[in-house]
Amino acid sequence: MGGLLSELGKKLAEWWMSLLVLPGALYLAVVGMAVTLGHGQALDLARLTARITDRAGSPAAATVGGQVVLLAAVLAGSAVVGLAAQAVGSLIERYSLAADWRSWPLLLRRLAHWLTVRRQRRWRAAASAWHWHREAAARSLTRGERSDPAERWAAHTAMMRVAFEAPARPTWSGDRVHAVAVRMDRDHHLDIAAIWPHLWLILPEEVRAEINTARLSVTRATILSAWALLYLPLTVYWWPAAAITAALVLAGRRRTRTAIDTYATLLEASTRLHARDLAERLGLDAGGPVTPEAGDALTRLLTPSSPPPPSSPPSAE
Repeated sequence: MGGLLSELGKKLAEWWMSLLVLPGALYLAVVGMAVTLGHGQALDLARLTARITDRAGSPAAATVGGQVVLLAAVLAGSAVVGLAAQAVGSLIERYSLAADWRSWPLLLRRLAHWLTVRRQRRWRAAASAWHWHREAAARSLTRGERSDPAERWAAHTAMMRVAFEAPARPTWSGDRVHAVAVRMDRDHHLDIAAIWPHLWLILPEEVRAEINTARLSVTRATILSAWALLYLPLTVYWWPAAAITAALVLAGRRRTRTAIDTYATLLEASTRLHARDLAERLGLDAGGPVTPEAGDALTRLLTPSSPPPPSSPPSAE
């Protein structure tokens, strides 16, 4: 037990330093540079060095007590800023996945609807082009010819750039996760929302570890985007902060897409591989790959029943 607690303490300390203190300390350092240098002397390192030297020579910083208080203040401030970034990151994650966009506030809901309709139009055009190239390639094969696959691959890439399946959410990331549910329903008649909690309990430990790692990567990627929002106000005081913000936006967007794509891929793969195991655990005779009929039976079995109708009519209250 002592070893377990010691290891847990190390993990917490590592998490506290890597996710909260270090990025927060860097942010506070940039804030100090922005306030000290401003726009007019944004890259004047000599001025920054002189100002730091002056502050280091103050009576408060020269004493041990003053240094301890300063270090504690920096650590506390860094942790607070790190927690703020995590809070903003959770909001970014929610709006990136957009699973509940139809319940968002009115203005956000209208924007999400407009984005979804726009993405649907783009996807239909790209999907039509891809299917046309596929059919043309099939016709060529019937004539004993092989067409150049470059245009077909380019059309497929253009479609996937919009969404893997017909868009139902305002963001690529949201539709990437939603595509798993669409494919499971189309291929196996499985309701992923109904079966996933049960499937998770029987997945091998190594599979769950991979999925947890991918999910953590999504969280860290959205926190990176959150740092971009925190650096954005500093551009008012210090123009190089705009470059930092732009770099964080680009990196956060790319990392978020990559992490969500990996996470969705693992969700789909684990469901396809282990849905039969779940059916057998529940006494259903899968007897091979999960057919649509078996998927219907499994979904019905794991979908909670609806509450019975009330015995008396509703009151007037």
